[in-house]
Amino acid sequence: MSQQLLIEYPLKPPAASDNPLARGADGVLRYGNLTPALTELLDLQVHAFSSREAVVEIGGPRLTYRELWHSASRVAGGLQEHGIGYGDRVAIHLPAGARWVQAFLGALLSGAVPVLVPDGLSPAAARRVIEDSCADFVLGADLPDGAAFIDDGAALSDLALLCYTTGTAHPRGVELTNENLLSAVRSVVGALDLPTDGLRNLVLLPLAHASGCVDQVLPTFAVGGTVVLVPDSARLAETVAAEGIDMVSATPRIFARLLPELARVRESRGSEGVSRICSAGHRAERAAATPVGQAATLRELFPGARHWSVWGATETSGIGLAVEATADSRTVLGFPFGGTELALYGPHASSGHGELLCRGPNVTRRYWRDPNATAARFTGTWFHTGDQVSIDADGLVRRD
Repeated sequence: MSQQLLIEYPLKPPAASDNPLARGADGVLRYGNLTPALTELLDLQVHAFSSREAVVEIGGPRLTYRELWHSASRVAGGLQEHGIGYGDRVAIHLPAGARWVQAFLGALLSGAVPVLVPDGLSPAAARRVIEDSCADFVLGADLPDGAAFIDDGAALSDLALLCYTTGTAHPRGVELTNENLLSAVRSVVGALDLPTDGLRNLVLLPLAHASGCVDQVLPTFAVGGTVVLVPDSARLAETVAAEGIDMVSATPRIFARLLPELARVRESRGSEGVSRICSAGHRAERAAATPVGQAATLRELFPGARHWSVWGATETSGIGLAVEATADSRTVLGFPFGGTELALYGPHASSGHGELLCRGPNVTRRYWRDPNATAARFTGTWFHTGDQVSIDADGLVRRD
């Protein structure tokens, strides 16, 4: 039988940085200057950018940071009146839109743990997710309304979000702490160099997934930006021009579906102000849904933008690898960023080939109520992604 090797590719934390990383006792790199909780970070942005638009739903509400925070705190108050408090699970079962964001923030402000019910599930599958999470309350079409309330007692190690995996017959709950979320946000802001001068991010990813909620909505809020949502894709072209969009974020599959609409953006010269294109997806998404030539087509449609490809898994808060897309290669996954470190596992790990393992401050510590899956997918602090890859001398990860 071949020997299973685990070969680490450790990062060296910077000696000095605005985002200091230091290795903890468990060997994981961690940020040393995070706020205690996600709600505290968001509270700071509300006070700094109170009159700036936080979320815009085309054809629906437009909410400033002050308005969003106040409405979410009333949802939190309504939850409190229903007996919901610290540590309870609140399922978010709504279509993407401004109300989804209000519900999500309302659950956070109540002290509860939001449970993201993935988009596109059948009613029976959605019920299974809600039941598996042991949800104490479900936020649906009618949001509760009460006196404004904010629970500010959370800590970095506390469970902050239950996010379910997709792409399998049985979605599995992933526990994400405040530290996981805040680390992912810090990493994305740094890797994509997000500005604080009013970034307007057209988020086309599903909100009820780590790649949409954790890696686009929350980093946009962290820099005082505006999340723009378009329920009707037929309005995509006019939205990019009329809303002054700076950044467009989607999965490869969504980009493929919307290429005709994006071509209209180019024809109307609406693409000239777009400075960032972010194609984000988990391992299966990047493998199966990226058409040949998509990166080149997007560069042609948005020639003035920087084009980023981000890889991650729900278990890694949706992030882990990124690369500025200068070549159209479906095998390239990217370089590690933030505090994410890599290892290879398998008989050929010493020669640079094997299963990709990840660890970092953004990586979950366990699955929800599933110790067997946790034991099977973790070796110490290393998460087994299931992807067979190679890592070259420069640290670039490619799919084998």
